[in-house]
Amino acid sequence: MNRTTLSLIAGATALAAVTGFAVLTAPDPTAADDGVATAAARLPVERSSLLCPTPSTSDLAETTYTSFTPVTKGTENEGSAELRPATAGRPAEQGTEENEKESGEDDGGEEAAASAKPEKPVLEHKKEPGKPVTADTSGGEAPALLGTAEGRFAPGWTVQQTTEVAAGTGRGLQGVTCTAPDTEFWFPGASTATGRTDYVHLTNPDDSAAVVDIEVYGKEGALETEVGEGITVKPHSSEPVLLSTLTDEEQTDVTVHVVVRSGRVGAAVQALDDSLGGDWLAASADPAGSLVLPGIPEDATAVRLVVFTPGNVDADLKVQLASPSGLITPAGNETVHVKGGMTTAVDLGDVTRGEAGSLVLTPTDRSVPVVAAVRVLRGQGDDQESAFVPAAREVGLRATSVDNTAKGSTLAVTAPEGAAKVRVTVSAGSEGGTPATETYTIKAGTTQNIEVPVPDDVEGTYALTVEPESDDAPVYASRTLTAPDDGVPAFTVQTLPDDRGMVAVPHTEEDLSVLQR
Repeated sequence: MNRTTLSLIAGATALAAVTGFAVLTAPDPTAADDGVATAAARLPVERSSLLCPTPSTSDLAETTYTSFTPVTKGTENEGSAELRPATAGRPAEQGTEENEKESGEDDGGEEAAASAKPEKPVLEHKKEPGKPVTADTSGGEAPALLGTAEGRFAPGWTVQQTTEVAAGTGRGLQGVTCTAPDTEFWFPGASTATGRTDYVHLTNPDDSAAVVDIEVYGKEGALETEVGEGITVKPHSSEPVLLSTLTDEEQTDVTVHVVVRSGRVGAAVQALDDSLGGDWLAASADPAGSLVLPGIPEDATAVRLVVFTPGNVDADLKVQLASPSGLITPAGNETVHVKGGMTTAVDLGDVTRGEAGSLVLTPTDRSVPVVAAVRVLRGQGDDQESAFVPAAREVGLRATSVDNTAKGSTLAVTAPEGAAKVRVTVSAGSEGGTPATETYTIKAGTTQNIEVPVPDDVEGTYALTVEPESDDAPVYASRTLTAPDDGVPAFTVQTLPDDRGMVAVPHTEEDLSVLQR
């Protein structure tokens, strides 16, 4: 690789640091012959985008948005973060032709949307990084939100949407981490069964329409979903697509695949149950041969694993639980066989048995990419509540969790492949207080529920950052938030992937300062 090629790569990546998005290329080992350093420096991103779905249609819904940016070195410039309403969506129950007509493509709809005056922000974060900012809304009319953070507020910007629904379908606690826009999402664990009402929420942050396909896979393969093809999502808008309108087949467990033909969207599945509450099902980590599902609540009364493998090749997986004492194999569920292109579900019962635990899936022989999630129940009888834990991405350099409370938050950290040290920082509270940091050692193959060191002066909600202190072993984490209500153990779980605060920029001898103006 010659010097010119390296300069182009470095220039493109420097531009990515400005926009908050990056495509990373592995350094070429032959480049050392040119005298060019190949080690990559890490710079804080300067712009981040997040999308929050429509929280609820219930008049009894109470929703809190919490925004937080960790303090990051190298971000001395000014900036701000804000969440603005998207255009209200409607269930996309009609076919492609009607969706395209309603998108306004024939009457200047995209141009009008791009030039329309933005609505007043629901939340503005301008004071300083390192302290959460919150906003509240009530009822079933709250829209989806489009979020942008710039300058020193961009690196690691994280927003949590938490909704309490007092009664009715989906009653309980529903939480979701607002996501960056992307072009592909996998959701194992959705359902078209009687008693479940699942919506696929699609949110478009851009000035042009996005075109999306929704594929649904059941226990015997792909389900016919003609109206799931070519769904148009208008610029700066959101579309909630009722999953049961895409297929006539009722199945307890399905895998939803969202593919964007043009543009970008944020996607999440809202899974509402008539009797078992409801929660958001976040996207699984990308298909991989091995997966980790971190932080299944220790008092889980029922755990149902849902696995899917794209393509036509079957997968055989070893199922293990990373407990506080090490990796163990659940009796009677040592392995799971997943047929290619078909959704497989396995009931694991109360697999955690009162202890911290994370599921670890590894291939028994050859590696076949899979996606996975678990549905978790807490409580008994009429007082049961449900939530989901999807396969997670690694914590990476740093992960961030927000909207934590002193008595209602549990941080679970697992190191399935080797011992790891992690530094956990409690931020100042949304209503005051001082931050605190503690370091923990996670033994190889274990999961630890960490008692977070919350200082006495922290008031309101706080944020957590988790930072591995070495690259020797991958670390995975999740946060469980609980809010018991009249005997119902309401809860929600969010995994903690890398917060995308830093981007790798290869060193070069060329002067790239012009690209960063």
